Amino acid sequence: MDFVLLLQITFGVVYSCAGAPPNFIILFADDLGFGDLGCFGHPSSLTPNLNRLASEGLRFTDFYVTSPVCSPSRASLLTGRYQTRSGVYPGVFYPSSIGGLPLNETTIAEVLKPLGYATAAVGKWHLGLGANGMYLPTHQGFDQFLGVPYSHDMGPCQNLTCFPPDVKCYGRCDVGVVTIPLMHNDVIKQQPVNFLDLERTYSHFATRFIDESVKSQQPFLLYYPSHHTHYPQYAGPEAAGRSQRGPFGDALLEFDSTVGKLIATLEQSGALNNTLVLFTSDNGPELMRMSRGGNAGLLKCGKGTTYEGGMREPAIAYWPGTIRPGVTHELASALDILPTIAGLAGAPLPSVQLDGVDMTDILVNHGKSKRESMIFYPVDPSEKYSLFALRLGKYKAHFYTRGAGHSETTPDQDCHITSFLRAHDPPLLFDLEADPSENYPLALKGRPDLQAVLERILKVKAEFEASMVFGESQIGKGEDSKLEPCCTPDCSPKPSCCQCT
Repeated sequence: MDFVLLLQITFGVVYSCAGAPPNFIILFADDLGFGDLGCFGHPSSLTPNLNRLASEGLRFTDFYVTSPVCSPSRASLLTGRYQTRSGVYPGVFYPSSIGGLPLNETTIAEVLKPLGYATAAVGKWHLGLGANGMYLPTHQGFDQFLGVPYSHDMGPCQNLTCFPPDVKCYGRCDVGVVTIPLMHNDVIKQQPVNFLDLERTYSHFATRFIDESVKSQQPFLLYYPSHHTHYPQYAGPEAAGRSQRGPFGDALLEFDSTVGKLIATLEQSGALNNTLVLFTSDNGPELMRMSRGGNAGLLKCGKGTTYEGGMREPAIAYWPGTIRPGVTHELASALDILPTIAGLAGAPLPSVQLDGVDMTDILVNHGKSKRESMIFYPVDPSEKYSLFALRLGKYKAHFYTRGAGHSETTPDQDCHITSFLRAHDPPLLFDLEADPSENYPLALKGRPDLQAVLERILKVKAEFEASMVFGESQIGKGEDSKLEPCCTPDCSPKPSCCQCT
């Protein structure tokens, strides 16, 4: 790398932190697979704005989340800690869940607030609602929230319109619960949500937040976890029918269009060169939905599994003038977002055990990762089984494997729910550089070099397990139907009476 350019970039980061604090936008897609974006090789996805971020920014090929399902993955991104520490396991939160992301966990928003940052969350929260909305974003460091408190399939959808003019949502979603609410802070503004207008509402909220923050000369954090590519897909008039990929492609296009509006707002406000934009997804594609469920590309299986397709995600970092265009094969994770943002903003780290590392050197210098390993927990982690797999460098060892209902319908029988839990001793060992599809386990016999690799993996595994203290399971606290959000709480009969526009 040119030494003068290195000085310019390094000085730019230091100046941003010391003189004009950088802004941050985190874009978190839903059930989006490694092979779903045009810039990651999909031939018919229409994602011009994400493609632009990838071509003008840094594209990650080896980026991981911590869980193959929604809630735990989101908890880890926001806290920089494995979900087992915060207690966001097993599975996901529901409308009537009693627990949520513990309030003593420190989120990225709470790291930045003492430095004067404006903070907003827009989209899918899915980290608990609780009594009186106690777990919503406005109680977790965010000044504002506009969105849905959980997945948009967690309520009746068979009579709702997902595409214009009146194409009903595909499938039935959950029944016997309240319809999906749209909330502003802790107040229900609409129930059920209007899917045709939802993205326009989100886009308006997000762009206005950026504009207002810039005008008030206040640095900002915008966290946008999108619903779009989660089942059932939806899109408004501007995107419906415009892609070659059907409903999934139309939904992805609408999300991409909002990304474009956010970037345009940064440009118009003069904040583009002082804003780090990070994009990734919460877990792999829900393959059981077939063409409506996303694509893992060449990776094995998808959502619900600890194979690569369940937890290895497309990721992009974009910061004009600071991040040079390129591709990195360095190991990175959603866990690393909190310490990276804290470092760039000059914020102290939370005084707890963090699992993330600062990846600024990857972003700014295309340098080496500080991350040595990646842990793969199943949907239902437990102290009995501990981790299912571990990646060290280019090698990945599976100690347990199991299929999942979320990854049904693929030709690979290992992905199916009928592929029950299997222990592997010695573990299945794969070279992910030569075999990212995890098709060919390496034979250890007669290979002292691989035996040495396995010994190092077992040492890292033992050290990690010794450091892990499982938090109280928040999802294990159970459910109470009285906690389901209802815009008319005194109405009857519930849940059908909970409606307002």
